[in-house]
Amino acid sequence: MPAFNFEALDADGHARHGTLQADTARAARGQLRQQGLVPLAVMPLDADVSAQSAVDGERAQGGARSWAQDWLTSRVFNAARLAVWTRQLASLVQAGLTLERSLAALIEDAENQRERNLMHSLRAEVSAGSSFAQALAQHPREFNAVMCSVVAAGEQSGALGGVLLRLADELDEREALASKLLGAALYPAIVSVVAIVIVGFLLTWVVPQVAGVFAGGKRALPTLTVVMLNISAWLKAAWPYLLVAIFLIAVSARFLGANAAFVLRRDTAWLRAPLLGRLVRTYHAARFARTLALLAASGVPILKSLQTAADTVGNAALKSDAQDALLMVREGAPLGAALARGKRFPALLPLFARLGEQTGDLPEMLERCANQLSTDVQRRALRLATLAEPLLIVLMGALVMLIVLAVMLPIIELNQVVR
Repeated sequence: MPAFNFEALDADGHARHGTLQADTARAARGQLRQQGLVPLAVMPLDADVSAQSAVDGERAQGGARSWAQDWLTSRVFNAARLAVWTRQLASLVQAGLTLERSLAALIEDAENQRERNLMHSLRAEVSAGSSFAQALAQHPREFNAVMCSVVAAGEQSGALGGVLLRLADELDEREALASKLLGAALYPAIVSVVAIVIVGFLLTWVVPQVAGVFAGGKRALPTLTVVMLNISAWLKAAWPYLLVAIFLIAVSARFLGANAAFVLRRDTAWLRAPLLGRLVRTYHAARFARTLALLAASGVPILKSLQTAADTVGNAALKSDAQDALLMVREGAPLGAALARGKRFPALLPLFARLGEQTGDLPEMLERCANQLSTDVQRRALRLATLAEPLLIVLMGALVMLIVLAVMLPIIELNQVVR
């Protein structure tokens, strides 16, 4: 554990100097206050002061990180590990351990040093007097606004263990849905990549090698062979420009992603796409309903629940509808009617919201709605994947057949001339 030099004032106003051990400088100041001292300066004993100040400054700003750090450094918890960690913490808290002791126990069970450091930081914040929600908010890259809001509600209600368990269930559901969607899209993606590599290899190397044998002859090459040779020559000459174009498209997409109007038009177009539109709409609606159900069941006020759930929607058009619904609910409109106003959410969501308001069990009805929407997403994704697999194989086979014909036709014609 790091050691710190400190300077503080006691109750009589006398200066006190010394060293103590703590996880962070903030935790050290908390220890001094518990001893009845007023900390004036806390400096690391075995580290550079400016580096520690930079770390403290980053924490004071809510864990802000540069885009370079986000790209070059992975998150401490992936989705599956976060669900496991939350469930472990919930079990310890429900068993009667204090939050500080629960975090200390999880430190021993950490899988790597980065996890251990993160939990040391959380424990230090809690020991210094911060709430657990405030401690989580210091690390926004690891713990999103939904988790912080749910934990804050659990602390206020005194049922943190149950709330954490419900949160772990929600994280498991979300991870299961994402895994099934990834599994459905993985095979078509692999087939597409392999097809592009094979076709590119045949066009840029095999076709010119074989066709070059007949280039010196007086007979004209078949039309298909000439077309393939022209495509091959174009690919060989244009590949640097293609790479530059891909790079420029990626850079442009990043800049345009900061333009709210462009993002709204793009996401609206996604919702209108023939095959993927309904899948995208249902997926985001399921996530919105599950988040709203979790927040409402945890005791978070409905307006704050709506705001937080809207912020988690990844589609700008649906997010706009959710924010419009928030404004209507704030003015006194029922939630079901407010969600139905935008007409972009699936009809199932406002229907279950109305039922929840009528029965007085809104979280339960929203949870049922989320389950049905998630099932619909999985079914549609599997159907699309099942349809895409044979189509991709047929398309790849047709392209390879054309390339083989382009190679074989000159050989067939030569055979006919020899006979």
